[in-house]
Amino acid sequence: MSLSDAIPALLVLADGTAYRGWSFGAMGTTVGEVVFNTGMTGYQEVLTDPSYTGQIVIFTYPELGNTGVNPEDEESTKPHVRGAIARNICHKPSNWRSTQSLPDYLKQHQIPGIFGIDTRALTRKIRMYGAMNGGISTSILDETELLELVQAAPNMAGLNLVREVTTPEVYEWSETTTEVWEFNPESVAKIEETFTVVALDFGVKRNILRRLASYGCRVIVVPANTPAAEILKYNPDGIFLSNGPGDPAAVTEGISTVKALLESQKPMFGICMGHQILGHALGAETFKLKFGHRGLNQPAGLQQRVEITSQNHSFAIDPDSLPSALVEVSHLNLNDRTVAGVRHKSLPVFSVQYHPEASPGPHDADYLFEQFVLEMQTARQTAIA
Repeated sequence: MSLSDAIPALLVLADGTAYRGWSFGAMGTTVGEVVFNTGMTGYQEVLTDPSYTGQIVIFTYPELGNTGVNPEDEESTKPHVRGAIARNICHKPSNWRSTQSLPDYLKQHQIPGIFGIDTRALTRKIRMYGAMNGGISTSILDETELLELVQAAPNMAGLNLVREVTTPEVYEWSETTTEVWEFNPESVAKIEETFTVVALDFGVKRNILRRLASYGCRVIVVPANTPAAEILKYNPDGIFLSNGPGDPAAVTEGISTVKALLESQKPMFGICMGHQILGHALGAETFKLKFGHRGLNQPAGLQQRVEITSQNHSFAIDPDSLPSALVEVSHLNLNDRTVAGVRHKSLPVFSVQYHPEASPGPHDADYLFEQFVLEMQTARQTAIA
């Protein structure tokens, strides 16, 4: 598509900064929190990750859409971002797995995008001043008018967005990582028992469920507001707390549920939002990061082991609020020393702030799924004894 055929689009940030570019995806107006992702691959997984609900994503990689989209790479049933921002857009993808172009995909799902702006300058601004609300429009090209809409939108802090993405009903997940994509066959093959895991869906990604199933888990996914008593009726071997969007402190029902589930002393594993909700249930507090962590190369570790991890979050656990008699920090983000993992000192309960299933990203932390299974195995053997 030549620029002579392109439709003008406007991006305005809450501080009044404006960027003019061209539209890709749907026409119209969208408002959300503007954040950036530094990944060089995996844009489809990012777009369909429920954790991005309420956000407009800047992709720092200079060209988007080269490989198109396909149904196999979706992390949920649809894209959850409010909008997308790119430097350049490819309208004619070239990949044997592609079934649709990225602009057509976003248009199908009514998600606006803007391209042709200086995404490096925009990302530097977000890094300097922090994530802030913004709006993209093809119909409102007056900066003052669009700014009024942006400034009227609520801030991410205090928002419970889990209710927008959690499953409305219970379902069972059995699909494993397909053989051609299985990257840890030896560890998967070692698991000979089947374990029942109840997953609280705060906005779960499909590849998390695939990894649990690959490690021999029968996964029952339940809505985020499911009471602890209902969860325990499944007699689970373990409980999984999923990723999700928004402010974890606002997910009060989930925090109360996890607090009650801790009394069962069953193995528990949390990722991202699940990690933060577990922190609250244990008595800790969370705070909003200046611009968050979103990318595929975040180093995490403690002492002598370092993992390169995939991360996507706006909030973090306050280390000073952790009850040190109960919980220990297992991982730190090695860029800014924020808490990236915790472990209970006496219960088989642990969580991480990053995504061990990756999708996209490195597979350094896949061992955590095996660790969860081994905790369930030990608990089962102890119960039998």
